[in-house]
Amino acid sequence: MSSLIRWTPRRDLMSMSDAMDRLFDSAFVMPFGENFRTLVPSIDLVENAENYVVKAELPGFKPEDIDVHIEGNALVLRGKYDESKEEKGEYHVRERRQGNFERMLTLPTAVNSEKATAEFDQGVLTLTLPKHEAVMPKKIAIKATNVDKK
Repeated sequence: MSSLIRWTPRRDLMSMSDAMDRLFDSAFVMPFGENFRTLVPSIDLVENAENYVVKAELPGFKPEDIDVHIEGNALVLRGKYDESKEEKGEYHVRERRQGNFERMLTLPTAVNSEKATAEFDQGVLTLTLPKHEAVMPKKIAIKATNVDKK
């Protein structure tokens, strides 16, 4: 004996919705496909009590080829890869980074750019961006007055 499965259009529409979500996620999250990572550096942004710490992977770059600045609430990284030292000839495979990049990262709050520091070690740029004093949490002392003693 065979069993019948009742057709429910709602279930099929949900499947279509899921398919459309996957389509748009892959189209807009990674617009350049798998080679997206070679165009811009991978970045980590960590917040602690006093600072934001940004780490950017920039293998093959020299510190003088990287421009870092803050525009309002945004951190901007720019870099230029020197192609003059590349092998001359016909490439059969070329997957390594080439040309210029620019990466803008919106910071959650304002930072004090005057006290920011940058270190470059083994292809990793580490930026320490102190939070602006206006956004730092401040402890307010409570003064007791007219305390009834029973």
